[in-house]
Amino acid sequence: MRRLLCTIGFTGKSAEEFFELLRGAGVQSVIDVRQNRTGQLSAFAKYPDLEFFLRQIGNIGYRHEPLLAPTPELRKSYQEDKDWAAYEKGFLKLVKQRGVPQRLDLSGWPTNVALLCTEPGPEKCHRRLVAGVLAEHWRTAGEDVEVRHLVSSTRRRKRAQRGVGS
Repeated sequence: MRRLLCTIGFTGKSAEEFFELLRGAGVQSVIDVRQNRTGQLSAFAKYPDLEFFLRQIGNIGYRHEPLLAPTPELRKSYQEDKDWAAYEKGFLKLVKQRGVPQRLDLSGWPTNVALLCTEPGPEKCHRRLVAGVLAEHWRTAGEDVEVRHLVSSTRRRKRAQRGVGS
């Protein structure tokens, strides 16, 4: 089976750009991996509005997977010390302790999904780590998995100028 596993953050994107990125990638369902999906700062990506917009704008499904979100303590620690290496290690340990991906019911996931979080890019966001764990799981099962990070066109240009891959 061929899978497309995208990641996307809503910060720094207009609603138009956000939904166009999802539609352009052929995303069938958004998997929300945020700890807090109802915050006022989420604008168009606030639940339950996001589920409505996805369905109306792109006929895209929505599901929330709290097992894929960091704990408040882990997020707070990173916000205080900005030690990404420690955050990454702690998050991957948490995922393992939670039994991910074995405890997830992945059978209902379509082949083209996007993991949603807040950060504009994947570099320092747990959605990139989740994508790695899920891609490895599916590849071990013999599936062909492409991981694609959906970022704004402005961000892609800046990254290309710096020589940084996506």
